Amino acid sequence: MSSRAIRKVVVIKGGPSAEREVSLSSGRDCATALRETGYEVTELDAGPDLAARLSEIQPDVVFNALHGRWGEDGCVQGLLEWMRIPYTHSGVLASSTAMDKERTKQIFREAALPVCYSVLASKEDVMAAHVMPPPYVVKPFNEGSSVGVYLVNEAANGPPVLADDMPDVVMVEAFAPGRELTTTVVGDRALCVTDILTDGWYDYDAKYVDGGSRHVVPAEIPAEITELCKDYALRAHKALGCRGVTRTDFRWDESKGVDGLILLETNTQPGMTPTSLTPEQAQHEGMTMAELCQWMVEDASCDR
Repeated sequence: MSSRAIRKVVVIKGGPSAEREVSLSSGRDCATALRETGYEVTELDAGPDLAARLSEIQPDVVFNALHGRWGEDGCVQGLLEWMRIPYTHSGVLASSTAMDKERTKQIFREAALPVCYSVLASKEDVMAAHVMPPPYVVKPFNEGSSVGVYLVNEAANGPPVLADDMPDVVMVEAFAPGRELTTTVVGDRALCVTDILTDGWYDYDAKYVDGGSRHVVPAEIPAEITELCKDYALRAHKALGCRGVTRTDFRWDESKGVDGLILLETNTQPGMTPTSLTPEQAQHEGMTMAELCQWMVEDASCDR
């Protein structure tokens, strides 16, 4: 889509998911960046009246800054396809698939990409007894941003007590030790690798609270691991059928060399907050926040 044909951009943000606050921050910063490039930008908190509001505004493009369920799982993408409004990021099928961690793993395995062993189990079974030998991780199979993640270590006296708002079926995944690495893909290009350093578990606060983690960009790792992360991230992006910008997260056990690199998941709507990884990587590659957002708007389309 030619940038000269685009005048009005609606940035949808917020929404009803568990990642609402992160999305509001992402949307605010993306809207600011897009205004710098000259677009007429409307920020819209996505609610039940989303279709009616979009019909009133009649944007040329919707910039999807939603995170989590409904905004990242194919639901909003389906609405925008129905309304024939070009939008950013991945389409209906890729978004839905990537949000389902178990389906994602199946696709990664078929693409010969390494993943951790995991099973789906009922919430009741997980709280009744260890589903697998510790250490392991319990998490929703369709949320992001480390929402509702429990780390059960080897010293645990028993199985975890899960919060009431955890889903009836959860993923139990073998814990992968090592360093937390991540790589962003923009279109058909993998950017650099970031090494994420924290004092403890890379949880929600570590991701989004100022000072919660330290990002080393580019990661100080062997060149072969850097190239492997970039290769895996691009292959994951393509295997899932993603479009636009994605970010793939890894664990790397240094003691195992290349065999110690494991894919955790691919994010089809990477965070775009002041502490987010994707804008940092883009900046390292010479692309400002405004340029990155403009690229995404120009990449927007239907039938993604």
